[in-house]
Amino acid sequence: MLKNYITIAWRNLVKNKAYSFINIFGLGLGMTCCFLIFMYVQDELSYDSYHEKGDRIYRLTHGSLPAEGQPENAGANPFWVWNNAPIGPAIKSYFPEIDKVVQFSGSSDILLTDGDRSFQEEGVFFMDSTAFDIFSWKVLKGNPNTALTAPYSMVMTESTAKRYFGDEDPIGKILKGSDSPGRSEAGDYTVTAVIEDIPANSHFSFNMLLSLSTFRISIPEVFEYWGYADFYTYFLANEDFNLRSFRQKIPDFLAARQDNPLYTIKVEPMKDFYLRTDADRQPGKTGSLSNIYVFSTIGIFILIIAMINFMNLSTARSMERAKEVGIRKSVGADRKQLIYQFLGESVIIVFLAMVVSVIFVTVAIPLMNSITGKELEVGRFVIWQAIPAMTVTLIVIGLLAGSYPAIVLSGFKPVQILKGISVSDSSSVNLRKGLVIFQFSLSIILIAGSIIVYTQMNFLLDKDMGFDKEQMLVLDYNYDEEVNSKSGVLKSELEANPAMLSVAFSRSVPGSYFPNAGTNIQNPEGEMVLKGQAIFQVGIDFIDHFDMELVAGRSYSREFPSDSTSALVVNEAAARQYGYANPADIIGKKFDQWGREGEIIGVVKDFNFISLHRPIEPLTLPFDAYESRFLSIKIKADNMQNTIAEIENIWKNAFPHRPFLYSFLDEDFNRQYQADFRFRKIFTAFSVLAILIASLGLYGLATYTAETRTKEIGIRKVLGAEVSSIVTLLSGDFIKLVLIAIVLATPITWYAMNIWLEGFAYKVEISWWIYILAGILAVIVAMATISSQAIRAAMLNPVKSLRSE
Repeated sequence: MLKNYITIAWRNLVKNKAYSFINIFGLGLGMTCCFLIFMYVQDELSYDSYHEKGDRIYRLTHGSLPAEGQPENAGANPFWVWNNAPIGPAIKSYFPEIDKVVQFSGSSDILLTDGDRSFQEEGVFFMDSTAFDIFSWKVLKGNPNTALTAPYSMVMTESTAKRYFGDEDPIGKILKGSDSPGRSEAGDYTVTAVIEDIPANSHFSFNMLLSLSTFRISIPEVFEYWGYADFYTYFLANEDFNLRSFRQKIPDFLAARQDNPLYTIKVEPMKDFYLRTDADRQPGKTGSLSNIYVFSTIGIFILIIAMINFMNLSTARSMERAKEVGIRKSVGADRKQLIYQFLGESVIIVFLAMVVSVIFVTVAIPLMNSITGKELEVGRFVIWQAIPAMTVTLIVIGLLAGSYPAIVLSGFKPVQILKGISVSDSSSVNLRKGLVIFQFSLSIILIAGSIIVYTQMNFLLDKDMGFDKEQMLVLDYNYDEEVNSKSGVLKSELEANPAMLSVAFSRSVPGSYFPNAGTNIQNPEGEMVLKGQAIFQVGIDFIDHFDMELVAGRSYSREFPSDSTSALVVNEAAARQYGYANPADIIGKKFDQWGREGEIIGVVKDFNFISLHRPIEPLTLPFDAYESRFLSIKIKADNMQNTIAEIENIWKNAFPHRPFLYSFLDEDFNRQYQADFRFRKIFTAFSVLAILIASLGLYGLATYTAETRTKEIGIRKVLGAEVSSIVTLLSGDFIKLVLIAIVLATPITWYAMNIWLEGFAYKVEISWWIYILAGILAVIVAMATISSQAIRAAMLNPVKSLRSE
């Protein structure tokens, strides 16, 4: 019996090659999209899963509670992942349920020299010696128990060790750290261990680890100061740890150690580090849980669209199987057997589609990796452990896609069929129409969503940020004291070149790292009030150099020598923070910040110094020429490569010990939206595929409709009907369905995309034209799909049409 079912299924596939191709290719393409999205989602969900003790690893975040009588989050600083050093030993001694604590501090970059070679190394952390007791980083060489114990110990990743030492054994090799006085990384470092490169699915990664005891030797005072924010604190809990109970103990713990009643901490489990954290100052990257929901929904949409194609074509062609059903029933086959047969055929088609899908996935992986920036591999998923899951998936899709056709076909009455009475069922026709409306509604949602995503991303790129970032070359010299001590001479030499329009030094540039700290400023009542805000330490020409607009007061000037010690410029948001609705009213008010006292001399117009995901925050711009890290050079657009070469020559002559590292500010700033651009690429790519699959099903239905109406078309042509009227006749019903789909999809799209846009502080308004454009595109796709078959049917010789039987 089984052999008979398989034989009949195969004959039907071979007999109807076009429809078999549409079913298998469409389902295969739908399953491919679903598998690729599943691989992406699975990779996002797998972050930090390689840590063997991951279910017991937690970290602290730090922030402030709202003041009494204020609403939640009113006036509170955002929670940070990094904060003070004393809290690490304090929680270890107070909470018996904590087994180990690891703290680390991020060194922005570090200048390392090996003989006459110099490297400005990124991805460096000062790390506690307990790191290897908590994190599962595989040590290839060296002793993990002692690798980070002694001062000036260095642990390298495998690829970093190869970059420095080639095939030589790196253990015991010495690299000289920055020799700038007072820098925490200054000294001679000995390589004590080499570890495997950190997996890509890690919420933070690094190239080197330096022992935290080195930091303790160079700057010991910060380990006793609760106000110095520069440390990440993670801990390993014991088996009896209860997160709810731990959180309840936090107020008592802090009350005994903190004078600030608003200061508080939160605890995050490792599973939340990448996708669910709301804290700033991450040591690495974070993902988006909402994006995972979006892509998972798209994957389900695409699979549903492909399954609808199968169901529609199967039920539409049911008349061709009617006589077979009648004969089988007349010789004793019961309905259950017929249902099994048709479901079996469905599973066979799904199996063939899955084979096609595996081929497609293998071919598409490189493209998927280029779009997502990931390193997905088919081998991670196509393993023997996945066979049961794939088998279940095959059966479930086969049953879902084939259930309705099987029920319809098995329900035909043999007497009616064998007498030639039509078995067409209006409910089947209505179902097909409903399914077409449903799948094109999904397609229109994706079309409109893609347009909105593109519009929002273009808005981010084109928005006036409030400062000039075009043709702005930025050199990162990592606070090198020799560079800062010669900044005036370097500035003069660079500005002497007519290709360089202006030069400025600063600790931060828009889009880069900036410190946060508290500033005492006189409020309208004359009281000194302490509030926290971002701080840009800048050189004297920074404000003019970036073409920032002053709304009150003045900028720093060489005509006022006291500006370097007793003047401060703030932005409008900072003025409002202290109660000044009119920025001019804060001019002349006293301030106290980081040991500097004086008066506010100017207010700059608010500018977006951080991503447009967040609103403009309060900012102060103290004049501090000797705390600079970046050199910004505004250059002319013509002969840019020659200009860069000239800058490099000047740099190498002045500072041969320091690598020439540059980038363009607009490119650096736009990297903040890298995840958004990837989201756009993925969303658009799979939206196009969804529309293609929907069009494939529509093409099959249009082909079948044209075949079933061959005689009608022939009669109409004999009676004088034009080709255009016949094309309109055949296309009209489908276009009506698409128009209904537009009406249904519009409110859903509006609701879903408004939720997505909530992730941006600055966003576009969803205009009515987007829905019109999405509808027009859907109609064009439908017309292009249907018209070829409609025209072909209309062009048939009516004589041949009427002799078809």
